[in-house]
Amino acid sequence: MCHTGGRRVTGCGALVAAPRHPGASVLPFETMAEPDNAHVLRAAADGDQKAWESIVDRYANLVWSVARSFQLGQSDAADVSQATWLRLVEHIDDVRDADKLGSWLATTARREAIALLRKGGRDVPAGAAADFVEHLGVQVGFDAADEPDAGVLRDERDAALWHEFRALSGQCQQLLRVLIADPQPSYAEVSAALDVPIGSIGPTRQRCLGTLRRRLAASI
Repeated sequence: MCHTGGRRVTGCGALVAAPRHPGASVLPFETMAEPDNAHVLRAAADGDQKAWESIVDRYANLVWSVARSFQLGQSDAADVSQATWLRLVEHIDDVRDADKLGSWLATTARREAIALLRKGGRDVPAGAAADFVEHLGVQVGFDAADEPDAGVLRDERDAALWHEFRALSGQCQQLLRVLIADPQPSYAEVSAALDVPIGSIGPTRQRCLGTLRRRLAASI
């Protein structure tokens, strides 16, 4: 967990210091009225810490979700996240298209996760089931807010949801974990994260959520 721009962001590991090009002179990030991606990336490369924090703040949850989609535990996912940001520091000048930075980070996080998995061992992650409830757009059995034992009932709902979620195929689990990143990733970023065709993401998402809805309905 780290702090970026005054906000606490889960899963990004220690904040990596912004790279700095000796002798560089750029317009400070905070003085830009509406900086575009290219200006933010350039400012970060030239040592503007605010610009770097802006990038981390925008993409930390995407990187974290990609790491977790590979069934990594908290510690391993944090290592993957930190390694991903270090790779950006090392290769920031290699990102030719600033608008594809999210895809670059997603691809890098995927590669780092695979490299870690090849070293052996993995943990079954836990997470916030409410994210999936919101994504599904369905009520799982009851309105917890209207019940006297709301906390207990919410825990039972979440337990049922995770039970059915873990019964989904590995492909579905991985896709849904990446899709709940906040801010929501683009399909291009999801494609880079999972190495799947962009055109397959929407249909697969619908199929996976449909399966999960049916399983939940049958379990209530």
